[in-house]
Amino acid sequence: MDNTNPNQSRRDNRNRNQAPVESEFTEKIIAVNRVSKTVKGGRHFGFSVLVCVGDGKGRVSIALGKAKAVPDAVRKGLEKAKKCFISVPLYKNTITHPFIGKFGASQVIMRPASPGTGVIAGGAVRAIFEALGVKDVLSKRVGSNNPVNVAKATMNALRQMRGVKEVGKMRSLTPQQVIEG
Repeated sequence: MDNTNPNQSRRDNRNRNQAPVESEFTEKIIAVNRVSKTVKGGRHFGFSVLVCVGDGKGRVSIALGKAKAVPDAVRKGLEKAKKCFISVPLYKNTITHPFIGKFGASQVIMRPASPGTGVIAGGAVRAIFEALGVKDVLSKRVGSNNPVNVAKATMNALRQMRGVKEVGKMRSLTPQQVIEG
């Protein structure tokens, strides 16, 4: 005779059938900022969360979510970020050429790196490169270290990156001729 509760077994089956949802995207929280508004009755607190979403294959996006609670702000940021991906041309797990991205008082200097170097970056820039799928890159932040402005400067630079095929087409060369110099 079985001593288990029949309701308990149904609950177990229900939980077993619902596998954890694996997302195809890498989602990272870059910064959480608590903001407050002072009103007659006191202070009202809210949160703004900067998130980064990438597929690890050359597509990435950032967005800012705002809400009264952190989980809601994260959810809003992720939903917003999944709507506005940019495609970045990659070459052998690194970026195609050096570039300086600017936004506000923040500048981000990015340079391709040889295989095995790793992601030499900090904070917001590292999160974006890891979500993008870049394995080897050198970067340096100059100026303001505000994570929102640094992330936007990085995205501005990545938006302007050109691939080998695009440069070859502009110069009337084959991609191999562009790579060889």
